[in-house]
Amino acid sequence: MKKRKLGHSDLYVTELGLGCMSLGTDERHAQSIIEAALEEGINYFDTADLYDFGVNEEIVGKALKNVREHVIIATKAGNRWNQDRSGWTWDPSKAYIKEAVKQSLKRLGTDYIDLYQLHGGTIDDPIDETIGAFEELVSEGVIRYYGISSIRPNVIREYVAKSHIISVMMQYSILDRRPEEVALPLLAEHGVSVVTRGSLAKGLLSDRVLDKATGKGYLDYSYEELLNVLPRLKESVGAGRSFTEVALQYNLANPAVASVVAGASSVEQIRSNATAVRGRALTDEEVALIKELTKASVYGEHR
Repeated sequence: MKKRKLGHSDLYVTELGLGCMSLGTDERHAQSIIEAALEEGINYFDTADLYDFGVNEEIVGKALKNVREHVIIATKAGNRWNQDRSGWTWDPSKAYIKEAVKQSLKRLGTDYIDLYQLHGGTIDDPIDETIGAFEELVSEGVIRYYGISSIRPNVIREYVAKSHIISVMMQYSILDRRPEEVALPLLAEHGVSVVTRGSLAKGLLSDRVLDKATGKGYLDYSYEELLNVLPRLKESVGAGRSFTEVALQYNLANPAVASVVAGASSVEQIRSNATAVRGRALTDEEVALIKELTKASVYGEHR
C-alpha cells in the first residue's frame, strides 16, 4: 500500500489508516481486524483515550506489540471522563495533557507515541499552554510529533500560526466538502497534512448507498436531495468501480490529504477499504464532476 509523508515529519503513513474506535471490546475480534489491516499493509492506527474508557488503547497496544517499530500509533487526549463515567469534560490544560499521556503510554504498552493529538479544541482554550504541553512532551521523547483533531477553521489557524503540528484530523467527504473552503488550502500551503475521517458519510457513500439514507438526511442534504444526488454520483463516476472506492479516492485526490482513516467492524470491511484505496485514482474530470453534483458547503460557525 502506498504511503504519504505526514507533514514536516519523518513519518510515512499508508493512504488507508485504521480508525480503531469501532473495534469494540472483544479482544479476539479486534485483534483479527488489526491483523487483517497489517496483512493489507496498513501501518497507521488511530485510537484515543476516550474510546471505551481506555480499553481501546489497551487492545490496540497489545495487538501491535510485536510490530511496534513498524507501525505508527496515533492517540488523542483532552477529554476527561467523569468519575462515574457518565460523561466527560473538556480539559486542554498542560497539567491534564501531561498526566493523560502517561496513562495512554501505560495502556498502549509503549514508551513513546508517534502522533499525539488534541481531541478537539475551541478558540477559548488556553492554546499557548496546550502547545507548551505538547512541545515539552516532544522534547522529553515521550511523543514524536503532535497534531490536532478539529474541524474549526479558527482553531486550525491558531495552531498553524503558533505550533509545530504536523497534522489535522477532520471530517471530510463528498457529502461534507466544508474543509475545502479554508482548512485544506491553508494546511497545504503550510505543509501540514490532513488525516480524514467520516469519508463514507455514515455509509451513504458505500456500496449500500441509499440503504443508509434516513428521513433526517445528512448535514445540509435533505432526504430528498440524497435520493437525487447519490444515484447520479454512482452512475456518473461509480460505473465499473465500487462506490467506496470513489469516496476514498475523492479524499486522496486532495493534495493536503495524507491518509484516510476508516473504521472497520469486520475483517471483510477492512479488506474492502484496502481494495478501494488501491483502486484507480480519480481523474481531474471526475473530481470536477463530483464537485458539480454536490454542495460546496461552508462552516457557518468557528470562522
